[in-house]
Amino acid sequence: MTALETPPSTTGTEAGWTRVCATADLEPDRGVRALVDGEAVAVFVTSFSGLHAVGDVDPFTGASVLSRGLVGATIVDGHPVPYVASPLRKQRIDLRDGRSLDDPTTTAGAWAARVRDGWVEIGPRVS
Repeated sequence: MTALETPPSTTGTEAGWTRVCATADLEPDRGVRALVDGEAVAVFVTSFSGLHAVGDVDPFTGASVLSRGLVGATIVDGHPVPYVASPLRKQRIDLRDGRSLDDPTTTAGAWAARVRDGWVEIGPRVS
């Protein structure tokens, strides 16, 4: 796990999007933590479903650890769902929307994420 702070230069980044790291800084299936507008966000690029950003705070324990979690996938309603399992109690967080797969009423939150000009950018919170 690596903690990243927003690079000082965000030239070319449009309003509402924060440049957090170069794409080369991400390793497939491993998370990094980035501070986006004062919030800890766990950023993942998976080898099977692409780029995702969810809150780094484990909603079950309150610890900022999801970026250290194990990435995997499970089948839900016949479709593969990428998740990160918390390193503390192993609850699974859906990387697409930040909701817990073990308790759907609980969420870590999710942010829009994209790659632009070789940089990972985090956009507005989507859930």
